[in-house]
Amino acid sequence: MTYNFLNKITGPDDVKKLSLAELTELSGEIREALFNRLTKIGGHFGPNFGMVEMTIALHYVFDSPKDQLVFDVAHQTYAHKMLTGRAQAYIDDNHFRDVCGFTNPIESEHDMFYIGHTSTSVSLATGLAKGRDIAGGKGNVVAIIGDGSLSGGEALEGLDYAGEMKSNLIIIVNDNEQSIAENHGGLYKNLAKLRETDGKYENNLFRSMGLDYRYVENGNDIASLIEAFKEVKDIDHPIVVHVHTQKGKGYALAEKNKEDWHYAIPFDRETGKTKAKGGGESYNSIFAAHILEKVKNDSKVVVVTAAVPGAVGLTKDVRDKLGVNYVDVGIAEEQATAMCSGIAKNGGKPVFATTATFAQRVYDQVCQDVSLNKSGVTIHLSSASIFGMGDATHIGISAMSMFANIPGVVYLAPTNRDEYLAMLDYSLKQNDYPVVIAVPCDGVNKAEYPVEKDFSKLNKYQVCEKGEKIAILALGDFFNIGKKVSEYVGEKSSHKVTLVNPRFASGVDKELLDELCKKHDVIVTLEDGILEGGFGQKIASYLGGKDVKVLNYGFEKKFYDGVIVDEVLRECRITPELIWKDIESLK
Repeated sequence: MTYNFLNKITGPDDVKKLSLAELTELSGEIREALFNRLTKIGGHFGPNFGMVEMTIALHYVFDSPKDQLVFDVAHQTYAHKMLTGRAQAYIDDNHFRDVCGFTNPIESEHDMFYIGHTSTSVSLATGLAKGRDIAGGKGNVVAIIGDGSLSGGEALEGLDYAGEMKSNLIIIVNDNEQSIAENHGGLYKNLAKLRETDGKYENNLFRSMGLDYRYVENGNDIASLIEAFKEVKDIDHPIVVHVHTQKGKGYALAEKNKEDWHYAIPFDRETGKTKAKGGGESYNSIFAAHILEKVKNDSKVVVVTAAVPGAVGLTKDVRDKLGVNYVDVGIAEEQATAMCSGIAKNGGKPVFATTATFAQRVYDQVCQDVSLNKSGVTIHLSSASIFGMGDATHIGISAMSMFANIPGVVYLAPTNRDEYLAMLDYSLKQNDYPVVIAVPCDGVNKAEYPVEKDFSKLNKYQVCEKGEKIAILALGDFFNIGKKVSEYVGEKSSHKVTLVNPRFASGVDKELLDELCKKHDVIVTLEDGILEGGFGQKIASYLGGKDVKVLNYGFEKKFYDGVIVDEVLRECRITPELIWKDIESLK
């Protein structure tokens, strides 16, 4: 591919020098660069293909970084990165790792925030505008937010506050009629009416919140966008520019199948088929099949998601089969959690299926609305693991220390397929506690030891292998690592090692620990989470006054980014060889 213009773009000033015809050619080159990267390493596809023309127009009209652009989620900023000096990360395969998948101020002065969660841009922009005003600064503040993100509570809070501001703030709503899956919520009826009436519908959501308003129908036409952005540049009050775009623009498969192409793993451009090998059983497919069966046999079971059904295995086909037993509240995890408490209160059996990185936003609701009220809610938590997503914005290793320390919450960490299903069944039968189930992320493993069906006797650990001198307590995803450690240490020490599957991250099996102290000198804990406030510290705290040494293995309290799992495990000494060295050093 020959790039006549993109190769010469070192920053927004170069964009401003191009004619409209040249800008149109540039949009084609950007899409080719997107294809080059996404077909090979994957990434957010639909959001970026739909944002190409808008991004060009933004940098043609506004003067970044003096004019500050805040992208919601920032998963749609690949074109923005190309136009701010980072095109090589998309053109040249050797530079793919130069950039992350979101805006990042470390990469460029044109990136305001490192953010990967949704519904934040308007709130962040109101802060930038306020800071600019009180410091006597100049320039425009522009928030770019997708229609799907508007369903998030923080977005509505930001819009509500923006409505009473009296200085420059430009909010661009990128309306492609799609969240990750389909949009859910009453406000989308209003957006539809605005689109149908070319922005003239009398009952205007944004005007009702005190905001000025402008509509752009052809959001993938550079000339129309440039005209609209020039009209609002340097405005002296808050305004919403509502832009109608096409998600996945420029690739027929993505235009037709918006949900499937929100995010893409490496694929063949001609066919759209993934290049990944494998397939077979996953916890997503296991959950989908199992929950369909549960709903078939018990109409009180309700599955609730917050706009990420595909991430937990709930494809369109599965959602259709669940029917009224499926609820998508939009990007509103707080609503999902509190709603589940209400469902449980009135006799339902709610399962909130989400991922750990998004569950961070529901701490208050889990504390107040759920646990304080002893609601029997099941939180089906994916990616609460170092084996999950790898950007600092999405890593879920803080979930255990967060939720397992809320009074009344039972945090279960299954180690294999059978144990996972048994815990899910148990949680749906009982109505005494909120239960968090950390879905395994180290592959679908079969049970090697007997699987308990009833977990009502809280905090009872399972001794899988009885030994002496050294005991390994390996929780959840790290059980298989613990098994390898126990075998390695057993060979080196010439003693059979005790191997324990704790199962519960939220409590301590005091009776078992007391028993272990009688024949063991060293107790090792392994957990797939942050050490501070984690499982191991609970064990160490209880054993602090006893004649036994305790070694805790997990992760530091820091933001891991661009995770390569094996490197992180070695860094934290979570390998059989390094753990054995630590045990030897205790002598």
